[in-house]
Amino acid sequence: MAMSVGGAGGEEKPMSDINTTPLVDVMLVLLIIFLIAVPVAIQTIQKLKIPVMVSQESKDKVENLLITVSTTDAAGRSAGDPGFEGASRGGECRIYFNNITPVDSTELYDQAFKRLDDIIKREGGAEVLRDNPEKVPQVHVRADVEAPWRCVAGAIFNVQRAGYPTVGFISTPVDPNG
Repeated sequence: MAMSVGGAGGEEKPMSDINTTPLVDVMLVLLIIFLIAVPVAIQTIQKLKIPVMVSQESKDKVENLLITVSTTDAAGRSAGDPGFEGASRGGECRIYFNNITPVDSTELYDQAFKRLDDIIKREGGAEVLRDNPEKVPQVHVRADVEAPWRCVAGAIFNVQRAGYPTVGFISTPVDPNG
């Protein structure tokens, strides 16, 4: 009785094939996650509607910076002008500091920086704010539904460049009863 073990020479060679089974498993799991997550994300984003609102000073915490982002209407009028017909996607960006003062990008950065610097000095320095995160002011952005993303992103960029670490959005809540 004869038995063949190995091959000629008895020398073992390392296997050069890659085991693709774990890679295929990971790819299938990712595919399933994206198939479930993408429709949910699209539905959530499309349902977000923020109406045109008259700019007025908020009674929120004094330290929070409130910014309204809108655009001019088709006739070039701003939100505070008489006869304003609503923001236009092709209009010029309009940013309102503290919801009432119209500013451009440079003024937004300068005023946001000055405001944050005053708050830091009043609280006793950056170390105090770092030790008490609840005292760190936030930026609340209220953007018109027709305002293009370039306007909103520009406002966010300028306030973060000025030093504000937290930026949030104000939206109109959805009525659960219809």
